[in-house]
Amino acid sequence: MTSQLYQDNFPHMTPAWSRIFNFVAERAEGSYIYTDDGRKLLDFTSGIGVTNTGHCHPKVVEAIREQAGLFLHAQANIVIHKPMLQLIEELRKIVPPSIDSFYFANSGAEALENAVKIAKVTTGRQNVIVFSGSFHGRTHAAMALTTSKTIYRAGFAPLMAGVYVAPFPYAFNLGMSEEEASQYALEQLEYLLASQTAPKETAAILIESVLGEGGYVVPPVSFMKGLRAICDKYGIMLIFDEVQSGFGRTGKWFALEHFGVVPDIMTVAKGIASGMPLSGVFSRTDIMKKLDVGSIGGTYGGNAVACAAGVATIRAMREDKMIENAAERGIQLMTGLRKLQEEYPQIGDVRGLGLMVGTEFIVDGSQAKAKQLVKDVIHTAEEKGMLLLSCGTYDNTLRWIPPLNVTGEQINDGLKIFGDALKETIK
Repeated sequence: MTSQLYQDNFPHMTPAWSRIFNFVAERAEGSYIYTDDGRKLLDFTSGIGVTNTGHCHPKVVEAIREQAGLFLHAQANIVIHKPMLQLIEELRKIVPPSIDSFYFANSGAEALENAVKIAKVTTGRQNVIVFSGSFHGRTHAAMALTTSKTIYRAGFAPLMAGVYVAPFPYAFNLGMSEEEASQYALEQLEYLLASQTAPKETAAILIESVLGEGGYVVPPVSFMKGLRAICDKYGIMLIFDEVQSGFGRTGKWFALEHFGVVPDIMTVAKGIASGMPLSGVFSRTDIMKKLDVGSIGGTYGGNAVACAAGVATIRAMREDKMIENAAERGIQLMTGLRKLQEEYPQIGDVRGLGLMVGTEFIVDGSQAKAKQLVKDVIHTAEEKGMLLLSCGTYDNTLRWIPPLNVTGEQINDGLKIFGDALKETIK
C-alpha cells in the first residue's frame, strides 16, 4: 500500500526518470533496504555499484557526521582542506605507482569528460575511440562516448564529433572463444586506425575495465595488453573507466589489476565514497602539468564531506577485509549461478569478476526476446525480497552487485530467492 506522501508527490517526479520499483525506502543498513510499509529487501544493486561498504557503514557515517560539523563546503580553488589531502594519501596506497596526480569532480560523467579533455590537450589530437556496448555517462559529451543503448543518445544530436567505435571482445555475443574475440577486436581496432581515425589524430582509446551497462563483460587479458601495446606504438592515451569496477568491486582495488595493465588516465566514481557524490580523474603528474591552470574545475569538486566519506570508505574496506571478501563471495555466487544455469538453459552465460557478476539470458536463440523474461525475474525476485538490476543493450543480462561485506548466508539467501523466481517465471 502506497503512502499519502507517495500518492501526493510521486506524480510530480519527472517521468523521464526511469523507475524499476515503486516502494518507498524508509532506511537502509548493510545489505538491506527497509521500506515505509515494513518490508525488508536484500539489496543486490548497491545503488548501481555505489554502496560497496553496504548501506550506512558506521565508520563512513561517523566520518560524515564529524566533517559536517567542521566544513560542509570548502571550494578547492580557495581552500585546501584536510579531507582531500587525506583522501589523496589513501589513494596513493591503492592505485598503480605511476598514477600520482589526482583531480576530483562530482559524477562519473563529469570525470569522463575531463579525462577526454586531458587526453586531447596532452596529445594535441582531437579524436577518441570507444567500444561497442560502452557506457560513459549521459551529459552531452559523455553520451557521445556511450554506445550501450540508443535511449541515452536519441534526440540529442548533434553529438560531439570525433568519436569512433570499435568492437568490444564480447566472446559470448560473438560466438567465439575469449582468445578469438580478443584477436578479432584487436584486428578491428587496427583497421579503424587505418581506415577512419589516423593515429596522428587519435587522442585516446577509452574503455571500461569491465563492460558495465553493456552487459557485465570481462575483456580477455590479452586484449587489454594489446590495447596498451597499440597505445604505446602510436602515442595514444589509454583511459580506463573504473567508475563501476573500481574500489573493490571485482575482488581487487581496481579491475585493471586483473590484467596487469596500467592506463595513462583512470576515472573513478560510484564506490569511492559509499554514496556521497564524488568522482575522480587520476593520472601522471607529467600529463596533468600540460593543462592550463583553470582549464578543469568545478564548484563542488572534492567536496569536504564527500572526501571525508572517501577516506572512511577506503579505510573501512581495508580494516574489514572487504576486498578479500568480495573475491570469496564472488566465487560462491558464480558457483551457485552456474548450478542454476545447468537447470535453466535460458541462462546462456554466467560471467564476472568478484562481486561484479552477470547472468545473460537467451530465449529461442535471441537476446531481444529475453528482455521480458529478465524483467519478470527481477519483479518476481523483488516480491520475494531481493533487488536486482538488468543491463545489456537488450536488457537481457541480470547484474549482481551486492555490497562487498555481504555474508555467505546472504549470498545463499539471494541464490535461493533467484532460484524461486526462476521456477515461478519460467514455466
